[in-house]
Amino acid sequence: MREKPLILIVDDDNDFREVVVTKLRENAFDIVEARDGDEGVQKAKETVPDLILMDVKMPKMDGIQALVQLKKDPATKDCKIVFLTAFGDPSPLAYKNDQRFAREMGADDYVVKSEDLSVIVEKVRAVLKRQK
Repeated sequence: MREKPLILIVDDDNDFREVVVTKLRENAFDIVEARDGDEGVQKAKETVPDLILMDVKMPKMDGIQALVQLKKDPATKDCKIVFLTAFGDPSPLAYKNDQRFAREMGADDYVVKSEDLSVIVEKVRAVLKRQK
């Protein structure tokens, strides 16, 4: 068992990835990074993280395609996945619809990229506490 949860962050936005990595490390998480879906799938297979924070829209392979590959692989099928996106309507109904879409695709949850990084940290903690 790991001392700290391992989080894989898959996002093509280097600046955003850097600030999220810093915030998560400050909150006692170990981090692995990937720049696109292809690299994310490979790193997930190598490290089998406790949770994957994955951008939906990326070059080479988007988050949905990567999620499908991860769920097909016996080694990574149980990894918890939270979609990250810059898109999203802030209304509660739209947010619920986005969450439902993420879950229908096989993700555990969905979070809109935000300047308030504590929201992302809290989402990670909440999803890690959930039982499959």
